[in-house]
Amino acid sequence: MRLLLDECVPLRLKQDLPGHDVYTVREKGWSSKRNGELLRLMRAEGFQCLLTVDQNLEFQQNLRESGVSVILIAARSNRLRDLKPAVPRVLDALSKIAPGEILRVST
Repeated sequence: MRLLLDECVPLRLKQDLPGHDVYTVREKGWSSKRNGELLRLMRAEGFQCLLTVDQNLEFQQNLRESGVSVILIAARSNRLRDLKPAVPRVLDALSKIAPGEILRVST
């Protein structure tokens, strides 16, 4: 799956997502883009899923219409040590998420 890590997700989480084509917002040059624009860019470039810790994203955007799925990690913080325990659930969610769907995983 072509996956984008949101700005709020540490770059090093990339290495914990084997079998996926993973990029970060920074690598794509999309830092500081608003969520709506980011979703449009993702779709235009063939990204299928956004991995974020932004708890408000689902209330700010119409994700169904975006065609991009979102996995939202609910953790104590966005530090790598707090996100790593959720990786097995993230990998499981990636195997079953549908376009336009949002799935929450917790640590």
